[in-house]
Amino acid sequence: MTATVRPAAGAVRNWLVGARLKTLPVTLAPLVVGWATASSLGHFSWWRAALTLVFALGFVLGTNFFNDYSDGVRGADDHRVGPVRLVGSGRASPRQVLRSGLALYGVAVLSAVVLAVTVSWWLLALAAVCALGGWYYTGGSRPYGYRSLGDVSIFLYHGVIAVCATVHIQLGRVPWIALAASLPIGLLACALLTTNNLRDIPTDTAAGKITVAVRLGDRRTRVYYTLTVTVAFVSALLLAAARPWALLVLGALPAAVLPLRRVLGGARGSELVPALEHTCVLLLVFGALLAIGLAL
Repeated sequence: MTATVRPAAGAVRNWLVGARLKTLPVTLAPLVVGWATASSLGHFSWWRAALTLVFALGFVLGTNFFNDYSDGVRGADDHRVGPVRLVGSGRASPRQVLRSGLALYGVAVLSAVVLAVTVSWWLLALAAVCALGGWYYTGGSRPYGYRSLGDVSIFLYHGVIAVCATVHIQLGRVPWIALAASLPIGLLACALLTTNNLRDIPTDTAAGKITVAVRLGDRRTRVYYTLTVTVAFVSALLLAAARPWALLVLGALPAAVLPLRRVLGGARGSELVPALEHTCVLLLVFGALLAIGLAL
């Protein structure tokens, strides 16, 4: 009995690792901030929130598998330092990973159709933008993630678009407070990507994947990471001029200490994996406190 259970459990574990569940704060934080913003303006619908969550998770997890597939077939993951990738490690075939991404995109599109019928047809255009952006991040003949545009992408998709779209689904409009609240979330999402790209500078350079970190080099990337975290807090403090309770984000400062210490302390390779994890925690705590502050 045990011999037949362990392989199955191992296979499930591999797919969970491939889905990159540890980075879900980059998806959840903007949604929570968007819901809190809408609630503070007098409207919140649970069923719209649930469909928004399905929409976001479908595209984000699907994109993770597409990224695994595209980087794997290009050989960019052959000598990874961080968490294993399914294709690069040989734990799943490229076709299996591609199908998983397509299935998750299908779920996301289905939720988008329901929202389009009940809320606004523009959400179908948003779904198309998310699908194209997710695939061409590392897919296609000229992936923009290989051309130093990954940071811009994650700032827009996991910051501005995620927060503002969540608010629009609830309210049918995008107030200025939603845009203001999206900026620090987008910046911390960039910080999260930067820890990953800082760790992968040697392997990305060898694979021809020219990220912002590859262009900046090791030392300046560490400065860049520090700036994104710092400006995120500053932008939230500016938001407090209109929403004083946004000052609650200062409670997230202790969560910033560990990743900043590792990054500025010169950690390299696998030593940066905890920095990635702690940046996820920072984003989650920051997003939760900002959401509470906006709701109050």
